[in-house]
Amino acid sequence: MPVIPGEFAAHVPWKRAAGWAPSILALVLGVWGNTNPSAWTDEIVTIDVARRSWPQMMELLGQVDAVHGLHYVLMYLVGQVNGGLNEFTARVPSAMAVAVAAAGVTWLGRLLGGLRLGMCAGLLLAVLPTASRYAQEARSFAFVMAVAVLATGALVKALPSQARGRWPACYAVLIALLGWFNLLGLLLVAAHAITVALRRPGRRVIVRLLLAQAAGIAAVVPLLILGSAQSSAVGEAAPVTAGTPFGYFTWLLTPGQDTLPTALKLLLTLTALTALALLVIRRHKAPPLALAVGVPWLTVPPLLLMAVSLGHPIFAYRYLLFCLPALALLLATAATVVPLRLRLLAVLLAAVPIATSHYAIRQEDSRQWDTRAVIRTLRIHDAPGDAVLFNGARCGLIATAFKEAFTGRPALGRAQTAAELGSLDNLPADPAVLQQRLTRTSRVWHITCNHLSAGARQAAARTAAAQEQALIRAGFSPAFHHSARGVDITLEQRPAAGRPAH
Repeated sequence: MPVIPGEFAAHVPWKRAAGWAPSILALVLGVWGNTNPSAWTDEIVTIDVARRSWPQMMELLGQVDAVHGLHYVLMYLVGQVNGGLNEFTARVPSAMAVAVAAAGVTWLGRLLGGLRLGMCAGLLLAVLPTASRYAQEARSFAFVMAVAVLATGALVKALPSQARGRWPACYAVLIALLGWFNLLGLLLVAAHAITVALRRPGRRVIVRLLLAQAAGIAAVVPLLILGSAQSSAVGEAAPVTAGTPFGYFTWLLTPGQDTLPTALKLLLTLTALTALALLVIRRHKAPPLALAVGVPWLTVPPLLLMAVSLGHPIFAYRYLLFCLPALALLLATAATVVPLRLRLLAVLLAAVPIATSHYAIRQEDSRQWDTRAVIRTLRIHDAPGDAVLFNGARCGLIATAFKEAFTGRPALGRAQTAAELGSLDNLPADPAVLQQRLTRTSRVWHITCNHLSAGARQAAARTAAAQEQALIRAGFSPAFHHSARGVDITLEQRPAAGRPAH
């Protein structure tokens, strides 16, 4: 029976409302439980930097970490609007970015294969645990992913020869924004070049897109120059091995930090690989443009990053989060070409691993540092006049990022704060100054952060040895100890101060 115009018009609002479902779901999952995990190193840096004054922030970016400057500025503005930052308000912008990415993938899927493909891709991105993990991370990676999706959509809109000139201009702006959020996001440009080559849109379109890419990259050149001079701020990279590609694929499905038992992780990975294998077998039934966009997007950036890392180690899975929408797009494409019974089987097989991973990433100790354990231990066991002594790269920023929890607890090992220095690290106190400060207190909480890079571990070991010697010379001995993920908390106390806390 044909649909009359009135009936068709009545269905349009419902289709439009349904199109927002992936974005809403992504936002809900991003906000749900986002205060449970403890803030770790990078997030603590974000909160500390965003709480600085504007001149202090500009001084920092002129010396180090300019590659994250746009994100710091954004978080500074969020703090100004909300009257300050905490774990919740620092993470909500990332949840919103993932919601934008889910909406963008829904739009992109519709462009490539219709409403069904778009809805499936958007919902898949929303429910993948890695998307939610970085929706609850106060860093720039979710923003890179969102911009990558929008840039890919602009590329697809600019491919037809009759496309309007605004789409190449939009594409150029988004490529520039991608680079300013994270320079490694520009690896997407190489994937886009493969897509254009596969589609062969014509010389005029190719020239137009090349000019747009050149303009976008040119806008990032100042950051490239400044960032290369600040390369010493780059953290330790994981070694590239024969197992790295499989690790990358598994990480896209569920993030690290022991979020899944090996059996469930293997089940989820094999289910996804089987779906992609079926897509390869039935590729003639899939929209060609979806494959031309999704396959290079998923594979080219990690291969390039691995190749670069063989000579200059920089590989880290989180830098490739912007490839996650490509996996969602290809899995959604597979869902459109396989029989219904296989789709249902895949959903059943993946449901338990995905739900388990979502639960795991929302636990307090699911990040590298369990800073909440530090704050809770001090709150339960502290006494008036207690001081703190931090050891480990950026460990002391815990006290500046969470000032309320450390009010009245002087940091004995700090000479100047990172904000005063225009850096990311506090300036340690001279050993003689530390020795003098120890004579003025009877209880010291010695807090050691253990999740460090190789270089930072060596420096932390030297500092720890000096601190231990100073504590011994001042007559302190351990009275209480607690270990949590990435941190050790020890109460050092003079014998005359009374019995240790329990």
